[in-house]
Amino acid sequence: MHRAHHGRVTSADAKPAAATILHVDLDAFFAAVEQRDRPELRGRPVIVGGGDRNARGVVSAASYEARVFGVRSAMPLRTAGALCPQGVFLPVDGAKYSAVSRQVMAILRGFTPLVEPVSIDEAFLDMAGTETLHGPAEEAAKAIKSAIRLEVALSASVGVATTKLVAKVASELRKPDGLVIVQPGTEAAFLAPLPIERLWGVGARSRAVLSEYGVRTIGDLAALPADLLVRRFGNGGPQLAARAVGIDPSPVGDGAATKSVSHEHTFDVDTADWEVIERTLLALSEGVAGRLRASGVKAGTVAIRLRDSDFVTISRQRTLKRPTDLTEPIWRMAVSLVRPEVRGMRVRLLGVGASHLTDREQLALFGAEDGRQRRAVEASDAIRERFGTRAITRARLLDSSVAAPFERDFQKAPDAPRIGSRPPADRDTRAVTARAQDAGIEAEALDTEHPFD
Repeated sequence: MHRAHHGRVTSADAKPAAATILHVDLDAFFAAVEQRDRPELRGRPVIVGGGDRNARGVVSAASYEARVFGVRSAMPLRTAGALCPQGVFLPVDGAKYSAVSRQVMAILRGFTPLVEPVSIDEAFLDMAGTETLHGPAEEAAKAIKSAIRLEVALSASVGVATTKLVAKVASELRKPDGLVIVQPGTEAAFLAPLPIERLWGVGARSRAVLSEYGVRTIGDLAALPADLLVRRFGNGGPQLAARAVGIDPSPVGDGAATKSVSHEHTFDVDTADWEVIERTLLALSEGVAGRLRASGVKAGTVAIRLRDSDFVTISRQRTLKRPTDLTEPIWRMAVSLVRPEVRGMRVRLLGVGASHLTDREQLALFGAEDGRQRRAVEASDAIRERFGTRAITRARLLDSSVAAPFERDFQKAPDAPRIGSRPPADRDTRAVTARAQDAGIEAEALDTEHPFD
């Protein structure tokens, strides 16, 4: 049992668990895949995010050769181009990265059934009970790294610990091709000297508050009195204190069900052309609907996000009369939400999302839908599955520049829920930075009830 002593959280009285949790993180994934497939790029600074360094998107991935020049994920492409003029800029190839991701996840499931993918390039594993097959977790981690290198010719960094939180921190410390083992009972000592931004779930707002108390490292946070954290962070205070010493009770699952999906597009040139806006909403709705069908779910709520030339961002959402996984009702709702907001506006970014997902088979019990329409949609999906996303499309979308969505969020690593509250989903907000929110094309599968939070 965890107990508090002198106002601090400690796990000293708890029997140390075995270090069986692994966090496997592919190194510079998109850039590494491009270097693997194009030998002439090996050893060169590769920047994935747009084929043009002057494009308006952001960096999705940078090779380690590019990182030497200060290039980082979510950095505007133009900034990356200024920092690294000799860099090779490549567009995002979502279909290829998704296919490689599936290969890697299949490798991981060959070691344990308890695999929890958390993004396109990383996953948690629980190796408990597999010792007779793969040996201790450290040996299993080495075998996993070797299998990934042998079968897909990529490197991965792995953290091994007693909890997901500590394993994730460990995997990030010695990239690329790293392996960090945190022995049971040493979690707090391992975390203590690390900067506070390393702690999973501590966002910018929390860091700003903690800096008022001189908190610079995770150890500084662990030393704060528990009652102070409760006063400043409310119910999140005890959780924050527990994380600071490596306590994380969350188990490794088989991948939490996605609660929402969204797809976004940033225009090369800001537009006030309603025909362009409406056609883009159709392309985004098509992508969202296709992913709903692929997941076997229907959405009860549609959301939109738009950003204007001044970086003012507006989000709106509305509940559908009945849940759906078809393009037309999602598109019609998106249009009705966007139309009142764009008068006099030049639009920089558009997004369509769907949430409040319900199992399709359950819904089928409560009423039949148009059988012919369903058969036509399923036939189209089958053609795309076999021959690619562009094999069949609507005539209105032939010239669309909206890319097909990714299966998972490709812009950023997942994070634990932030400590503290968030603003209502339907409130206008002003963006303070472009960063990942202003990607050239964004496609997300977010673990939130509101697609754009």
